[in-house]
Amino acid sequence: MEAVQRRRVTVRGVVQGVGFRPYVYTRAIGLGLAGHVTNTPEGVVAEVEGAPAAVSRFCERLAADAPPLAVVDAVDHHEVPVAGGSGFTIIASRTGGPARTLVSPDVATCADCLTELADPADRRHRHPFITCTHCGPRFTIVTGLPYDRAHTTMARFPMCPDCAREYGDPADRRFHAQPVACPACGPRLRLLTGRPPRETPDVDPVAEARRLLTAGAILAVKGLGGYHLACDAGHPGAVAELRRRKARGDKPFALMARDLADAERFAHIGPEERALLEGGVRPIVLLRRRGGMEGRATPGGVADEVAPRCPDLGVMLPYTPVHHLLLGLPGDPPGPRLLVMTSGNLAGEPIVTDDDEALDRLALLADAWLTHDRPIHVPCDDSVVRVCDGETLTVRRSRGYAPMPLALPLPVPATLAAGGDLKNAFCLGEGRRAWLSAHVGDMDDLATQDAFERAERQLESITGVSPVRLAADRHPGYRSAGWARRAAGARPLVRVQHHHAHVASAMAEHGLDGGRRVIGIAFDGTGYGDDGAVWGGEVLLADYAGYTRFAHLAYVPLPGGDAAVHRPYRMALSHLRAAGIGWAPDLPCTAACPPDELRVLDRQLERDLNCVPTSSMGRLFDAVSSLAGVCHRAGYEAQAAIELEGVALGAAGPDPDSGPDPDSGPDPDPDSGPGYAFGLCVPPGPAAGPVTADPAPVLAAVVADVRAGTDRALIAARFHASVAALVGTLCGLARERHGLDTVALTGGVFANTLLSSACARTLRASGFTVLRHGRVPPNDGGLSLGQLMVAAASATEHHPQQGEAHVPGGTRQSA
Repeated sequence: MEAVQRRRVTVRGVVQGVGFRPYVYTRAIGLGLAGHVTNTPEGVVAEVEGAPAAVSRFCERLAADAPPLAVVDAVDHHEVPVAGGSGFTIIASRTGGPARTLVSPDVATCADCLTELADPADRRHRHPFITCTHCGPRFTIVTGLPYDRAHTTMARFPMCPDCAREYGDPADRRFHAQPVACPACGPRLRLLTGRPPRETPDVDPVAEARRLLTAGAILAVKGLGGYHLACDAGHPGAVAELRRRKARGDKPFALMARDLADAERFAHIGPEERALLEGGVRPIVLLRRRGGMEGRATPGGVADEVAPRCPDLGVMLPYTPVHHLLLGLPGDPPGPRLLVMTSGNLAGEPIVTDDDEALDRLALLADAWLTHDRPIHVPCDDSVVRVCDGETLTVRRSRGYAPMPLALPLPVPATLAAGGDLKNAFCLGEGRRAWLSAHVGDMDDLATQDAFERAERQLESITGVSPVRLAADRHPGYRSAGWARRAAGARPLVRVQHHHAHVASAMAEHGLDGGRRVIGIAFDGTGYGDDGAVWGGEVLLADYAGYTRFAHLAYVPLPGGDAAVHRPYRMALSHLRAAGIGWAPDLPCTAACPPDELRVLDRQLERDLNCVPTSSMGRLFDAVSSLAGVCHRAGYEAQAAIELEGVALGAAGPDPDSGPDPDSGPDPDPDSGPGYAFGLCVPPGPAAGPVTADPAPVLAAVVADVRAGTDRALIAARFHASVAALVGTLCGLARERHGLDTVALTGGVFANTLLSSACARTLRASGFTVLRHGRVPPNDGGLSLGQLMVAAASATEHHPQQGEAHVPGGTRQSA
């Protein structure tokens, strides 16, 4: 009798909701094996029985030949007793036990489904919820594990006989596709109009929605992870009205183009951007706009009101069937081919996901609601990325990326890191995995804090991580830290310095184990310093266990706190005062300040009233932006710095569209006159304290250029070059004194690709290894990953009592 062997195979990773069980079924049948396969909280578990050679072949390439959406972390198999029987089956999922499998992110509609969507002969022709094993909602509809229809928001939609037949057919593309549906059994799209909003019977909701958009209406459109607010991006009146209703200020809107060819009419698209736009994630990709930003209209039918004075346009392509229908299928009547698609919320609030809440919270924002009856279980904003030197730089990590884990260089105990208060994303970690949450938002709003708590509970439930310690920022006023303090209970809470967390985040992303310190360049707008000052222009010598403040920008007053952030001319005037330069009326920042405010500001600085000292590089960018006459009032975060970068690009050499080539890596310091230089105060030895970089000479040189009538593009470019040169000089000093040769560029300032490229070139030319963010945002959206790693390295566990101050740890007093 021929030998028979039976093996139990456990596959861990992203193996549920991606067609893995059908793949196992087909593989086993092809090899003539008997047995079964099922989903469990641990992953996919199969038992296969047959000839030993066939069993071996089944196991050997199980991971290598996996479905395209699967991510296999591990395949374990061992021999079990032969059970006999014939045939191979997919059996009911097993529940119970801790969750250890990984949930797939949502995936853009695949090419096969799009073909069926446009085919009049297909039974899913124009079906707004067409999906298959290779595409569609995943993370946002999951209510529990294992991943089965009963554990998704599709549970309320029983399959019709046709869908059930496809679901049970191993040869079908929809074999065990949990969100499968059709017009007979699936969710239903509705258009609500009027006050109060009502559905109009016998009206095609998509056709009527397109008609309304063409007429200039603003629609609330229910997507995968929440509602969008949409309008025709070529209709100036509609865009301006949406901006007014949403209290958006000048903050740029995201765009959704019908196809790549349409996007290429108004933006530069290189091969890396093309791959991002057309891939399965479909994030918003920041693209350099054609026509530049110096007073020329953007080609391609984009209203000027979409992104005033911004060098970039955020563009995405359709990623759901509803999007494709809204933008029109071949043969549809004319309609908008380019839509503004912005989060469905008021400024500062979380994205709306609930249908009743949408009718309430968006009542003053939308003219109509294109909605449906498939619930969204997990809110998930669009991700935002850009390309820097040919590599992806994540600005906001959310839809399409969450909840995929990141590999850690060291094992960590089960830990929850709360992140920061701006661009909040928290992080759960255990072992060698970390799960960054989807984008939560700014924690100033109570609704956002509630969304944080719901998201934290949900991520714990699908990861199986039960934190035994927490980590949070040291800022005493951060709401995220306050939540962590209340939630910690008897568990230890580690408070982590803001810029140390930034550096640790970059280290972790690049797989550093912390055995050797790095030179961390942490440039951002604000972070609570050990001395109570507002830090943000920091050079830290750091590992996970601690850091030394090797250098920083010289302190200047931050007059009025947030007032100086919103009015960059205040920061410019503060820097001028610190540099001993008078507030002459011919300077743009002086002219921008109202006379009464100028007098009050003069007394405020003279008496040091409400003037916290700051070393922030972000605030220095604000100051130079106003001093050069670029931006005096900031309606959104980093507006002055973004506009300064955009102006600097104009000095890098025009292309035929008067915009930069995003792949050329323009030098921000063209050969057009003298550059600027920071003053350095270098102590005689490490024990004497940190090096101080004084921006006063830079401010004086900018003033001289302004008075000489130098083009502000050259001023902006020279300033960028001076910052890059400063980074090179400080890293050279750190290497000379401490023998370190790895540099981490981190913090929100390094979302500026012009500066990031210049710094990286300068450092690499000097022999440094340069670490830059890619999969994790350099801004506060990546902060929690660093907090996680610092907390894991903390040698002291502190168990706080109620009302007791938390002990900050991790700072070294000398180099």
